[in-house]
Amino acid sequence: MNINQEQLIIFQTVMETGSFSAAARKLGKVPSAVSMSIANMEIDLNLNLFERKGREPVPTPQAHVLYEKSAQLLIEMNQWKQHAFALSTGLESALNIVIVSELLHTHWVDYIRLIEQKFPTLQINIISAPQEDALAMLLDQSAQLAFMFEREHLDHREQFVEIKKEALVAVAANEHCLAQLDQVSFKDLVQQRQIVVASRDSKIKPELLFSKQYWRTDNHHSACMMILGELGWGVLPNEMFIENPRLSNQLKILNILDFTPKFEYYIDLVWSRESSLGVAAHYLIDHLQLQRKRAKD
Repeated sequence: MNINQEQLIIFQTVMETGSFSAAARKLGKVPSAVSMSIANMEIDLNLNLFERKGREPVPTPQAHVLYEKSAQLLIEMNQWKQHAFALSTGLESALNIVIVSELLHTHWVDYIRLIEQKFPTLQINIISAPQEDALAMLLDQSAQLAFMFEREHLDHREQFVEIKKEALVAVAANEHCLAQLDQVSFKDLVQQRQIVVASRDSKIKPELLFSKQYWRTDNHHSACMMILGELGWGVLPNEMFIENPRLSNQLKILNILDFTPKFEYYIDLVWSRESSLGVAAHYLIDHLQLQRKRAKD
């Protein structure tokens, strides 16, 4: 059996137009070429695809069954060819990008759109994960890029480019005991349960942890819901209040009295030195590095 893409296209077009001559006009071929292609296809398949009793060919039940499969098969063949071309030019077959949970409210989609406009056929997979898990995915190469907060201690295997600053704020529900205080001391904080966004690996200690007792979750959406439910206080992205102004009526930003936690961080695009990045990943990195350089000039 030796069915090629052109034969499938001719078969599909005959089925859709209802005749060899109409299919030939649509494809820019002579009718005899279309008729010959169908005849060869029938020989290869050992199937009668069309009854040729009247002026127009009538599809057999077998032809209808194969027609239902042909559209998906042609799509897959085109995708296969696009992937082969991409690989020959150095473009990734797929690009996995991790977004740290707290950054889902930022404008990260703008950077994905930038890649899509340059490489419209590229398969892009977006994963949301806590900070520690995002870094682990880069280092085990299950992801190629990650949008993350800056970190005090860097792994020697990672590289990054700074994008912009993002503010985090300590908050509690309006009815929570901490929200009743005009100023909140460190002692007040540590005595109340904290809701923290942390790695799914319970052995990894959460960042921005202050309280003696804490509950952990792997994303800021569930953290926000628990804080709204007066189950504890927590640290959330300030961008959430911009995106959802109603939160300002439900949560109070705590005025911390006797210490100044670092709640403003750079957002970084991070990748592993050990990964062999493709053209699309390098395109975004180069774009952000140039953008950063222009901002400094």
